Amino acid sequence: MNDKQDELDVPLAWKELDLEAIHGVVLIIGGTDTGKTTFSRYLFDALNGLGRQVALLDGDPGQSWLGPPTTMTLISNLASGTDFRETNHTSRYFVGSTTPQGHMLPVIVGGASLVRSALDDGVRTVIYDTTGLVDPRVGGLALKMAKIDLLRPRTVFAIQRDGELEPLLTPLRRSQRVQVIEFHSLPGIKRRDATERRNHRIRQYRRYFGDARSLTVDWRHLAVFPLPVFRIHRLVAFEDKVGLLVGLGIVVDIDRPQRQVTILTPLENLQGVDALHLGDILLDPNSFDDEKLRI
Repeated sequence: MNDKQDELDVPLAWKELDLEAIHGVVLIIGGTDTGKTTFSRYLFDALNGLGRQVALLDGDPGQSWLGPPTTMTLISNLASGTDFRETNHTSRYFVGSTTPQGHMLPVIVGGASLVRSALDDGVRTVIYDTTGLVDPRVGGLALKMAKIDLLRPRTVFAIQRDGELEPLLTPLRRSQRVQVIEFHSLPGIKRRDATERRNHRIRQYRRYFGDARSLTVDWRHLAVFPLPVFRIHRLVAFEDKVGLLVGLGIVVDIDRPQRQVTILTPLENLQGVDALHLGDILLDPNSFDDEKLRI
């Protein structure tokens, strides 16, 4: 166990896990601010400390911690023994929004694409830290079940506070399709309000666009998904030929007669870029405050 784990007040239930039995795809599910990400990091570090080839998937496009908002990020330790921030492989998928609501298909496709990428690279264990959307009234638990059906995880770790996962866990406990291991939410975790969550996104955007520059793109020579309906401050993704993220950008100028758009981005050129993917977010390049695009 590394120094970061020693500093964490690790619950006894976590310490008692049989780490040797954990492999394949592992889903971490739970509501917001229950300790999912803390547990995901703990499990990644613990398995990595055993010399395992392990990947960690940050699947929350709104409160992402391994990458900019609107994306899902996968990090892999193909060479074991390094800290999670010193990994030697990173892949990202653009969801195009900061919430799964209205974007559940991209969340499902993105998760599956990144998991497949990790397994193709030889990773033996993929830890998938899912979003905190669990409200069944807006499809939260249905989204979790769809991930289980698609990815066929070996283990689902369920962290709940007040029984909010019971409509999903009750049938899963009676099924043989997946092993379910249940934890209580970490004590003392503060629930973040909307302002704190927005400020987190702003910090992540600022970190990502810290070295951004203007890049002019002739969209006649690139695929544009879904259509080239550019707007000032619209967030866009540069994607490679398999649909993974090369970089993000913010539209800052549009020359419609010339079919050119100027984009603020950390990218220096279009090397490796196959397509532009327009998001459903407007992002102010000065304040880095975001808002949902209204069409």
